[in-house]
Amino acid sequence: MEDVLEVYAEPYNPTRPKVNFDETSKQLIQETRQPLPAPPRRPQRYDYEDERNGTRNLFLFVEPQAGRRPVQGTEQRTKGDFAHAMQWLVDEGYPDATVIRVVLDNLNTHKIASLYEAFEPAEARRIASKLEFHFTPKHGSWLNMAEIELSVLQQQCLDRRIPDEATLKQAIAAWEDQRNTEQAPID
Repeated sequence: MEDVLEVYAEPYNPTRPKVNFDETSKQLIQETRQPLPAPPRRPQRYDYEDERNGTRNLFLFVEPQAGRRPVQGTEQRTKGDFAHAMQWLVDEGYPDATVIRVVLDNLNTHKIASLYEAFEPAEARRIASKLEFHFTPKHGSWLNMAEIELSVLQQQCLDRRIPDEATLKQAIAAWEDQRNTEQAPID
């Protein structure tokens, strides 16, 4: 816990950004019947019958001091997906950073070894050399600020039935744009 708190206490440094990382999944559910219009001051009514269209995994990166919140969607949550998310973080998210300090939980895919399973050794080493992982303690994932942001994402964007991947991407892009424009801080 002290390690994570020490990372949070450090002043902002764009060459050594502090990025929180977490993931969630969203079940894609399509209506088979149109919902009834909602009367004034009443919730919209949905039919219990729906069509399931699979799930999508969402990777959320949060840089609280800069107000950045990129979200990536994948079909699964595998070691390879994690490795590609870290490659994106290094190459596209923070290409000018000397090291990226990533706060994340102890999920079995959240390992440097995942890079070596997904990439050739030289590429895995290149990515790993720019990452510094700081793990939240067991039963202490609440220390990860990405957990807070996932809750905001759920309440503001994902708290409804989303029928397909295209709609999910569109909704998340709008949410991400709004949150990044606001640069809403996390204290």
